[in-house]
Amino acid sequence: MNELLWYVSRGTGVAAIVLLTAVVVLGAVIAGRRAPRGEGATLVMALHRSLSLGMTVFLAAHVATAVAETYVSIDAVSAVLPFTSGYETLWVGLGTLALDVLVAVVVTSVLRARLAERTWRRVHLLAHALWPMAVVHGLALGTGDQPVLRGTTLACAVAGAAALAWRLASSHADRDRRALVAAQEWS
Repeated sequence: MNELLWYVSRGTGVAAIVLLTAVVVLGAVIAGRRAPRGEGATLVMALHRSLSLGMTVFLAAHVATAVAETYVSIDAVSAVLPFTSGYETLWVGLGTLALDVLVAVVVTSVLRARLAERTWRRVHLLAHALWPMAVVHGLALGTGDQPVLRGTTLACAVAGAAALAWRLASSHADRDRRALVAAQEWS
């Protein structure tokens, strides 16, 4: 049974990073001046949200099986409190920190209608830190003798980095106007 949990933990972790990378790529597409318009925007946003939900389910299974299996010792506290695990403290801690950031992003997204846009946006931008933490967690703790798993995580790293670079290279059409407004003194 423990061996099955170990395999499920690894499999759900890989599925979660693949879905998280897809969510990050779609988020990069949604933002900025190159964002799709009309029905295309609605479709991309719906896909972004649906994949986010799927990723959350796989991540919950990953965490639950990592805590339940006994091959390594990761307790429930270490699953929510970063850098407290006795096993690979740094790498498990990065995964835990990514989980905590994800919880903040999900909670504020659920409450988005009740929050100021600026508050939601600032918390949601933490996803830009969440994704690399999850990738490093996966690369550091990924199964070294399973090249498909490691290769999948590396492919996610490349795809996500390319999407984020593309997003940073594109700016809003009104970028100059925004900069002028931000530079004004407000009394």
